[in-house]
Amino acid sequence: MMNRITRRQALKTTAAGFGYLALAGMLGAQQRRENPLVPREPHYPVKAKRIIFCFMEGAMSQLDTFEYKPLLQRHDNRVAPGGAILTASKFRFARHGQTGTWVSNLMPNLARHVDKFCFIRGLHTDTPAHPQAVIQLHTGTALAQLTRPSLGAWLLYGLGTENQDLPGYITINPSPNFGGVTNYGTAFMPAHFQGTRVSDTGVIPNLTPTTPSSLQRRQLELIQEMNRDLARTPGAPEAVEGVIQSYELAFRMQDRVPELLDITREPQSVRDRYGIQDGPQGSFARQCLMARRLSEAGVRFVEITQSGWDHHNNLHQGLISQSRMVDQPTAALLTDLEQRGLLDDTLVLFGSEFGRMPTAQGPDGRDHNITGYPMWLAGGGVKAGYSYGETDEYGLNGIDGRMHTTDLHATLLALMGLDHEQLTYRYAGRDFRLTDVAGHVVNEIFE
Repeated sequence: MMNRITRRQALKTTAAGFGYLALAGMLGAQQRRENPLVPREPHYPVKAKRIIFCFMEGAMSQLDTFEYKPLLQRHDNRVAPGGAILTASKFRFARHGQTGTWVSNLMPNLARHVDKFCFIRGLHTDTPAHPQAVIQLHTGTALAQLTRPSLGAWLLYGLGTENQDLPGYITINPSPNFGGVTNYGTAFMPAHFQGTRVSDTGVIPNLTPTTPSSLQRRQLELIQEMNRDLARTPGAPEAVEGVIQSYELAFRMQDRVPELLDITREPQSVRDRYGIQDGPQGSFARQCLMARRLSEAGVRFVEITQSGWDHHNNLHQGLISQSRMVDQPTAALLTDLEQRGLLDDTLVLFGSEFGRMPTAQGPDGRDHNITGYPMWLAGGGVKAGYSYGETDEYGLNGIDGRMHTTDLHATLLALMGLDHEQLTYRYAGRDFRLTDVAGHVVNEIFE
């Protein structure tokens, strides 16, 4: 049969029935002939084995959720320096937990977990524009001249993955806005380190097979033999070996991944705890439950996204709606991880690309604030019931324990056992790293 058709024709005729080929292309090729995703030794002992990043895209207002500023409440409608009008939160704050941490009534379920949280309260970044700030949060730089690999890609490059039948990096419901694929891509790194995109209903594009497994196996062997022949050719690109391994991973994924993403396999009591429901209102709840299942199965980095926090107007009702969608599921995720013994070595990160101003924008809005805003972490080797850093009395500027985005990245890598200065990738004659030429590890938050 092979004498009658060319290899190009063989590839073309089998591609239609090979649903995983497109996925394999997305997973990409490698530059080294060894398996690029086998687990690797970290630079030093790890505190966290995996990360779940709950990304609140659009800049959640910290002054209405986790940052209580008594002076701002008292000075509502006063003129601030610069002529803007101070705007107090319309929501009621109260102290919670043994730490007495202030949380607004927008987050009643998360308020019960505050003694697990490690707040980083003095974050700052470089640009108030969403696209650049989101890209910087995910890749370490907002510079348009050269796209950089994402945080998840750096983690896979440095550590490999625990489960060879699954992608090591999955992004659920990524927004097409504010950078799109750049936020989970690999830039100049081999594409097999990039995030695998999953919808909030658990669908991976091009993964569902269209032919029986036995026939797919035969088709795969045909293609792989061609690839091996090419790999043995003098001067063959190193990427060929990566293609071979990516195809094999994609084939194995067809069995494991749909099962893991099928949240109907969970008991009804678990789904009720997360608040699972159909439609957009249940999107984040579904993502949280999928994230727990994937993390438990050994996925190194899972990002889940809730868009819609960009409240230049409709702040009051918008926050009520958004908080209702994320509060219960995030709290359930923390409870679930803890009950399963996973929280100790799973780092949960919750936050936005920047924060919001303490002043009014129009009748019911807040503008962007890049000079002082919080995120919180839980589990994975960070101090519980702890706050690092502080903003001023109005919540505008970081005044103590200030952390730049590069400091956050250096600290996250350190929790995963990686030295951000040693984790480099050679490209175009230069050693690149996630933190570029900056970054300071904040050891004070380590348990």
